[in-house]
Amino acid sequence: MWFFARDPVRDFPFELIPEPPEGGLPGPWALHRGRKKATGSPVSIFVYDVKPGAEEQTQVAKAAFKRFKTLRHPNILAYIDGLETEKCLHVVTEAVTPLGIYLKARVEAGGLKELEISWGLHQIVKALSFLVNDCSLIHNNVCMAAVFVDRAGEWKLGGLDYMYSAQGNGGGPPRKGIPELEQYDPPELADSSGRVVREKWSADMWRLGCLIWEVFNGPLPRAAALRNPGKIPKTLVPHYCELVGANPKVRPNPARFLQNCRAPGGFMSNRFVETNLFLEEIQIKEPAEKQKFFQELSKSLDAFPEDFCRHKVLPQLLTAFEFGNAGAVVLTPLFKVGKFLSAEEYQQKIIPVVVKMFSSTDRAMRIRLLQQMEQFIQYLDEPTVNTQIFPHVVHGFLDTNPAIREQTVKSMLLLAPKLNEANLNVELMKHFARLQAKDEQGPIRCNTTVCLGKIGSYLSASTRHRVLTSAFSRATRDPFAPSRVAGVLGFAATHNLYSMNDCAQKILPVLCGLTVDPEKSVRDQAFKAIRSFLSKLESVSEDPTQLEEVEKDVHAASSPGMGGAAASWAGWAVTGVSSLTSKLIRSHPTTAPTETNIPQRPTPEGHWETQEEDKDTAEDSSTADRWDDEDWGSLEQEAESVLAQQDDWSTGGQVSRASQVKAELARKKREERRREMEAKRAERKVAKGPMKLGARKLD
Repeated sequence: MWFFARDPVRDFPFELIPEPPEGGLPGPWALHRGRKKATGSPVSIFVYDVKPGAEEQTQVAKAAFKRFKTLRHPNILAYIDGLETEKCLHVVTEAVTPLGIYLKARVEAGGLKELEISWGLHQIVKALSFLVNDCSLIHNNVCMAAVFVDRAGEWKLGGLDYMYSAQGNGGGPPRKGIPELEQYDPPELADSSGRVVREKWSADMWRLGCLIWEVFNGPLPRAAALRNPGKIPKTLVPHYCELVGANPKVRPNPARFLQNCRAPGGFMSNRFVETNLFLEEIQIKEPAEKQKFFQELSKSLDAFPEDFCRHKVLPQLLTAFEFGNAGAVVLTPLFKVGKFLSAEEYQQKIIPVVVKMFSSTDRAMRIRLLQQMEQFIQYLDEPTVNTQIFPHVVHGFLDTNPAIREQTVKSMLLLAPKLNEANLNVELMKHFARLQAKDEQGPIRCNTTVCLGKIGSYLSASTRHRVLTSAFSRATRDPFAPSRVAGVLGFAATHNLYSMNDCAQKILPVLCGLTVDPEKSVRDQAFKAIRSFLSKLESVSEDPTQLEEVEKDVHAASSPGMGGAAASWAGWAVTGVSSLTSKLIRSHPTTAPTETNIPQRPTPEGHWETQEEDKDTAEDSSTADRWDDEDWGSLEQEAESVLAQQDDWSTGGQVSRASQVKAELARKKREERRREMEAKRAERKVAKGPMKLGARKLD
């Protein structure tokens, strides 16, 4: 019976990507890109192949392997797994790129910012401080080849091959025997007399000075070049000179070097470094400190590297929301970072959080979501919107806070294209009807009309026929002048959705009544609309063959492109309204008329039994009231910009007292005329009734 030994490399849970090694690092290791077999997640794999006659190099590689497994620090290359056989050594770490290759790529892409370099050097010095001060270890190999960069742009210290104890345990420093690495050794190592007084960190700090020089100036040609700082920033030059001084005794401890560079005005005293330091300690920060940090973070994100935002800031924001109760303050920076993500990454990382946020009862969270919906609406699919977003959003229509209702209305402009038949044509219309008829805030009633005009093309044909004419007619009778303007412009914006009969018999009579409105802005818009509808009717009258073309959208299915012809005349719907509406509400929180002051036009009893001469009046009345009979909701958003450019609309968004008085007088006159008409109809009914009864008796 034969027994075959298993191949440990084949059974290893990580595999090399079949590509040439990255970089050509000096030393025993070759760096390969790899991946985990189970998940495909990227990793870096350092490989050393054991060669005959290279026992010294093999011992160096094995010592480095041991150091990788035992040293854990955020600024030291993170060990994941390893493999040691008679033929090779594999060290698996987080996915990284050698600093030299990273800098070259960044230069080709436009250069590396000083902010990034300041934080990168901060991380390397922090790692050296940990080694020498906490572990009593000398790195002995600080150079460009020993520094790596992860996907977030974080610099990691590697190259642990030649590390030794600062306490003398285990002998002196290992011999390198590699000229590319020995060129960074300090000059005092050449003095074998032992008379030079130095600190345990002196040699590593000299090598740190060489690293700084190469980061800013490129490869170091010779040690003498260190005397010329070259492109090293002026704020860093004094501290750099301390590192490369001839006297090793005066070279600062890594901790002190960091302290000097972090002093006010220092090279490492900037917002980027401060942000990183806060993120590293965010778990132990007080809630108030976190709130302040996230509030100020979005202002700085534009200056931060994209990779840093995606891979370091974003995970912290998501964690802060999930487990830290950060609340609404994370939304602004979250959506700002979201701009750097691909559509797939956005779906995976941000959309689940957004969906969860919509179920929050925190008002600040809800209003922030509504205000910034434009930034993520394109990533939401229709099933998610209808089942997980819309049911929570509609609660805003019933909120007691006008600002919430306002933002809820505005959000409908973005959500409407993704709503299904039931939510758009039934549920949303119920809320809109109640809101337009009963909301105590005039601007909210106005903005209901505005929003309806914008989403009218998305409604089904039956809903358009049932709702639009009634809703806009209802708005033209509102005591709030901007609502009347919105009603007129609503008719204009959706003119292609009405039949010629409706234009002539239902819409024009309503518009003609507004030609004597007390507000000039209302009259002006009414005359414009009348001319538009008359021109349309006249063109069909001259050429009846145009009727089919003119009415092609009337019975068509809902389509976002349907309202395109009127879009230029309906530019009032979105731009510049929210702030004006909010200002009006704040200025007049209680001046908007309540529902009891809004003139209603009740349906005449038995209107379907009246004679032919009363049919038009009865039909118009029933059409208008069909909208009022619906059980609608609540909103407020954007109609006032219509009047912002009118002569009679003050720049502060307030209606003058004189205009209010005129509007009230006009309302009373209309009410009197309506009562007179009702009385005449009642008289005609009474007069006609007995005649019919008498005729039956004679028979």
